Amino acid sequence: MIAQKIILNENRNVTLTAYIQEVDGEFGFNKRPAMLVIPGGGYAMCSDREADPVAMAYLKAGYQAFVLRYTCTPKGKWPLPLMDYEQAMDQIVENSETWHVDVDKIAVVGFSAGGHLAACAATVAEHKPAAAVLVYPAVLKDICDMCQPSMPYPHEHVTPATCPCFLVAARDDRTVDISNSLRMELALAENGVAFESHIYSYGGHGFSTGEDWIITNSVCPRLPRWIPDSIEWLGEIMGKLTRGGFTEPVRAGSMNGNFTPVLSVDCTLSHLLKQSDEAQTVLAPMYAAIEAVAKARQFSTEGLMTAVGNNTAREIMEMVQIPAEAIAEIDKALHRIVNNLEG
Repeated sequence: MIAQKIILNENRNVTLTAYIQEVDGEFGFNKRPAMLVIPGGGYAMCSDREADPVAMAYLKAGYQAFVLRYTCTPKGKWPLPLMDYEQAMDQIVENSETWHVDVDKIAVVGFSAGGHLAACAATVAEHKPAAAVLVYPAVLKDICDMCQPSMPYPHEHVTPATCPCFLVAARDDRTVDISNSLRMELALAENGVAFESHIYSYGGHGFSTGEDWIITNSVCPRLPRWIPDSIEWLGEIMGKLTRGGFTEPVRAGSMNGNFTPVLSVDCTLSHLLKQSDEAQTVLAPMYAAIEAVAKARQFSTEGLMTAVGNNTAREIMEMVQIPAEAIAEIDKALHRIVNNLEG
């Protein structure tokens, strides 16, 4: 492994530390996913406990890992931290060949104030990550204004284009109230964005990886599982790194797929019905199955189609017992068709 520290801004003490693992040879693949770690610290510091220890956890899972130490007071204020993030992403993309990074599989993990920055990366940044892991993130007005007035409140900027998010927090957090994570979850749900949430019964604030050597207060014994859970979730969203390369993602990046560049079985039926004749041909087996169910139950086909219009094609095909292999083939065919977002 190679460790490299890059100075992004000397005056503001902004650095990007890259931990780069080998590829090819015994590994059998030529690119790895990447995780950009953004420590917390109230925008007044970058916590060591939420930096390298987190990077090491994702390195163990096969990721290239990067730690961003962004602008903190008194060196500067918002939007400088977001600009630091953009510069860090530029560095990762520009050096992707040297660093063996798959540019479509760059995720971000942020803690507290770093969670705010990661949430802004997911919502308002130019370089949006493929996925964001938000650990006790600062989201709401009271805590954001306390850190630095005039920062955005991420939940207000969630759209269907927001990347999938994984949220982690403890119910008894007295520093960043649990309402921050819950409100972010609600905004994601309202916009049809994929997310997974782990709210632990106790653990307070600042637990980082949750390991005994790093925590400063008592935590729920299940809490350290959040890192392996997040890695499994990232594998579902981006594809899992294996000896033979990346697997196909288990689920699309959006809950319903309606906002992705190409079609998939994770689009809703109502959305797919507005697509091209080519798409309708691909979906013919599903339509035939729906018609058969309607006939058997003495429903009108049109009425049944309306009733299940908000379900995804995947859900409908599973309900009518189309084999998984056939669903996968239909999904692959849909991926070749551009999504008509105005359809």
